[in-house]
Amino acid sequence: MGRLIVVSNRVNPPTAAGEETVGGLAMALAAALREYSGLWFGWSGKTVPTFTGALDIQTMDGVTSAVVDLEAADLDEYYNGYANKTLWPLLHYRPDLAAYDRAFDEGYARVNRRFAETLAPLIQPDDLIWVHDYHLIPLARELRMLGLKNRIGFFLHVPWPAYQVFTNLPGHARLVQAMFDYDLVGFQTVEYLQAFEDYVLTEARGAQPGPDRLAAHGRTLKVGAFPIGLDAADFARMLRSPKARRMRDVMAAATVFRHLIVGVDRLDYSKGLEERFAGYERFLADNPDLRREVLMLQIAPVSRESVEAYQEIRARLDALSGRINGEFADVDWNPFRYVNKTYRRDELAGIYGAARVGLVTPLRDGMNLVAKEFVAAQNPDDPGVLILSRFAGAARQLGEALLINPNSPEEIAEAIKRALSMDKAERIRRWRALFDNVQREDVTAWRDAFVAELADAPARQTALAS
Repeated sequence: MGRLIVVSNRVNPPTAAGEETVGGLAMALAAALREYSGLWFGWSGKTVPTFTGALDIQTMDGVTSAVVDLEAADLDEYYNGYANKTLWPLLHYRPDLAAYDRAFDEGYARVNRRFAETLAPLIQPDDLIWVHDYHLIPLARELRMLGLKNRIGFFLHVPWPAYQVFTNLPGHARLVQAMFDYDLVGFQTVEYLQAFEDYVLTEARGAQPGPDRLAAHGRTLKVGAFPIGLDAADFARMLRSPKARRMRDVMAAATVFRHLIVGVDRLDYSKGLEERFAGYERFLADNPDLRREVLMLQIAPVSRESVEAYQEIRARLDALSGRINGEFADVDWNPFRYVNKTYRRDELAGIYGAARVGLVTPLRDGMNLVAKEFVAAQNPDDPGVLILSRFAGAARQLGEALLINPNSPEEIAEAIKRALSMDKAERIRRWRALFDNVQREDVTAWRDAFVAELADAPARQTALAS
């Protein structure tokens, strides 16, 4: 095996321990690149008047990155357009929010072609190439057209929906055909893998020559489920850091004689925040004797502000949070804090550690590492309780959480009450099972499983699929 080349839309390697913000992808990829010598390639996050393909290559904290600037039209059509207005809602079972525009399609194809043309000269014949997420589905096809025969793997960090949903996408067949220029395609869960298999067998009229093989479009593709995990050792280190301890003390002081209920999510309609707010409102309405014993903290950093659907959900959440406090607050107390601010991961670790209840209730999620971080942050002698949506990818691994339907305010309210009344023995029993999984199926297991499967893929004899 040669080097490992990681490709993602954005390149965001950690600059110092603990400085990463909400989201676990950067930490996971950085951990992989420290283990295997290689390169992280992607967009710089900057735009220029004219695309030149000029690379900025740096090594920082043990990770070498190569980034390229895009044009403003690329940002609008590829990223804000096809990736976030077309694919994201569709992959999260929201075809009603998906926007279809030919300019989006053209921008998506153009940026994937530009990525391939810029990356190809950096690749050596024995390198493994690991492409990440829905932004770059056609990248292998573009690299094959340039003559590359390297083993190329693709990992999808978000759900793959049922084929009845995915076929809402104009050009869906063309996009799936491009996936057969990869040697290995990985999904977060068996459920998402099975949904992809259903599409290939039903829509592409493919075949399944083996338990981890799919055949269509003249090629055979390896597929598998590779649930992503935490860098458990690094997270344990952060829990002992001064910033984590200080934040835990701050939250303990702010909630003295009260139980902290915490949610941490990027502000997105897939995260079930409106439904979560409604569930907490129901809990307060149904349990007047418990109102002054709780404080809910929802941290929701704003993202994709140029996308209309995100502007709309932010306005609705602002109104909901105001309504809850307006209805239930008193002159010396309020039940809800809603914060649109980004916090460091070590600070979040301290917040998780101070919480009695973790609310992780997405309507759909690829995995959700917040759920695992909450578990990892708990005091083994007096742990909090995780309430988890059954539609999060993590639910398949974290079965000892209180699993709920996030669409039901009643289920959320009842789960909060149950979590607050749960005795210590049950909390410890559930936490031990959850923590065992977080440690066992960590980022190292994810990384090694995927890279080993990719390295074992049959060598490609031709550069482009027939």
